[in-house]
Amino acid sequence: MKTFINASNKIVAFLIAFFFSVAAVAQEKSVDININKDNGSSNWYTNPIVWIIGGAVFILLLVALLRGNSNKN
Repeated sequence: MKTFINASNKIVAFLIAFFFSVAAVAQEKSVDININKDNGSSNWYTNPIVWIIGGAVFILLLVALLRGNSNKN
């Protein structure tokens, strides 16, 4: 009896997986993903200079905070 239940569970799992894969392949419309799309307007955070300046300011603040705690008596 246990063998029949295990076999039927495997068959049901196979059929479910098969029907999900058929449903995924049978989709009508595919998604068009284009990461290089430019519609004429540029955002400020896409400029590499902004990231360089932001990183430099972050490093300067980090150094200032870490050096401020080293008081010698």
